[in-house]
Amino acid sequence: MLEAESLTYSYGKRDVLKDIAFSLERGEMLFIIGPNGSGKTTLLKCLNGILKPKGSVYVEKINLNKLNPLEIAKKMGYVPQRGEISFLTVFDAILLGRKPYIKWEVSEKDVKIVEETIKMLKIEHLALRKLNELSGGELQLVLIARALAQQPRYLLLDEPTNNLDIKNQIEVMRLVKTAVEDKGISAIVTVHDINLALNYAEKVLVLKEGKIFAFGGREVVNEELLCAVYGIKAEIVKYDGRVFVIPEL
Repeated sequence: MLEAESLTYSYGKRDVLKDIAFSLERGEMLFIIGPNGSGKTTLLKCLNGILKPKGSVYVEKINLNKLNPLEIAKKMGYVPQRGEISFLTVFDAILLGRKPYIKWEVSEKDVKIVEETIKMLKIEHLALRKLNELSGGELQLVLIARALAQQPRYLLLDEPTNNLDIKNQIEVMRLVKTAVEDKGISAIVTVHDINLALNYAEKVLVLKEGKIFAFGGREVVNEELLCAVYGIKAEIVKYDGRVFVIPEL
């Protein structure tokens, strides 16, 4: 279980997160939604120790503050909004995900895990390509692969579908769902696309002005919430087992 207790974070005098508390079980997918500036990215960075908030984060009952960065990396795989472009090959970039486990040199196990991760994501054809040669969708898959190579218990993704076309959005979300199911891990995903949250999430956390407006199953997202949080009139409809938000234009 991952637990957040009374998380508060400020940039200078501006409070960005205010008394955030929730819990997530292993094997669940949590989507964090909310307007721009509501604190979604800041919350992810607090959960994986990049930022040091007031309050506490517990990973399997261990306070995150008691873990060093390498120990955190074994539990938390983080995919930021923007990955660094370099001249590394895809294989070497994913191998960097094994850094928390490498002591003196890369082991056969490290190489095998990278190879298995590449195969799982079906990006064998990219293995020897350099990162600066990849499209946005391809690079996003590589960043997710690097995080999975860490063998984390929790996968944190900050707007993983941002700037991707609809095909790559679906591909990335299917990949994340498959990884959660096959690896028995949990995923925490920030998105702007509410439709993705309604169709992939098991839990949804809605932020507004740095506070939790709602938390629970997908059913917490309704017409009244969309009006209160986003200031829009919209209808939530079901079609062929899927749920969609149709805003009033």
